[in-house]
Amino acid sequence: MDSTAPAPATCEIARLPDDLLSASLARTGPLDACRAAAVSPAFRAAADADAVWSSLLPRDLPPLADGELPDDPHSTKKQLFMRLSDSARPVLLADGLTSMWLDRATAAKCYMLSARKLCIIWGGTPQYWRWIPLTDSRFTEGAELLNVCWLEIRGKTHCNMLSQNTTYAAYMVFKMSDESYGLDDPLQEAEVSIGATKSTRRVCLGYDNEDEDGEEVPQNYRSFRPIGLFRPRVGRRNRRVPPGVQVQRPQARADGWMEMEMGEFKNEEGEDGEVSISLLETRGGNWKKGLILQGIEIRVKK
Repeated sequence: MDSTAPAPATCEIARLPDDLLSASLARTGPLDACRAAAVSPAFRAAADADAVWSSLLPRDLPPLADGELPDDPHSTKKQLFMRLSDSARPVLLADGLTSMWLDRATAAKCYMLSARKLCIIWGGTPQYWRWIPLTDSRFTEGAELLNVCWLEIRGKTHCNMLSQNTTYAAYMVFKMSDESYGLDDPLQEAEVSIGATKSTRRVCLGYDNEDEDGEEVPQNYRSFRPIGLFRPRVGRRNRRVPPGVQVQRPQARADGWMEMEMGEFKNEEGEDGEVSISLLETRGGNWKKGLILQGIEIRVKK
């Protein structure tokens, strides 16, 4: 028997009409449709059909800002899905303050709430926070912390903006200025709530080049600091974490920013309320500076 010949079952399936193949693939997911396209020319034609990708696109996409999608009458539904699922280039919503993309594996809707979309206590007071232009973000500006002793950042979105029966995680996306201080201790508290369900965790936005745990500071945590520049430690205390206390720390992102996982939640079918996300440090009384906030990202938990 010729070892290069396709398997009999594959041959039988491939002889099915294209519309039946497409209907079967429409009941799978984006990854299965892409895998099917590699099986044979017949599968590729069926897997690329608009009927398949129309079924994978969410029917309740929010309104997008003008010009976010190419104005090409000949573009296919698969091309539309691939554009919307490009997490490196999310599309802006009509308000210009929220970006969105689809999870490529599940087609679930994911979002980032810009700093302007969040409630930042003292955010409108120039001596405490300032708004700076961003060149490496879909948003035109971010918020830079100048000096506060009360750090409180809150965001929320309605459950109907999210995909049902999906587990999400929320992340703060940020950088640090060269002169940052006061964000390594005391620890901050992150909270994520939906309905009656609430999760709280201890987090640490700050990093020290001489970390007690010996952790290396990621290269993209701070921009270049000239040699000899003094960075004050206002209100610094013993940063050793008590035994048994779990602390979430920042992770580097491929886009040059850092992210801190704030918590996770499941958006159940029929949920009709809001997801609330917050980060606070209001008890220590020490002064803080240098946080550069892009926003809060809500994406599928992997």
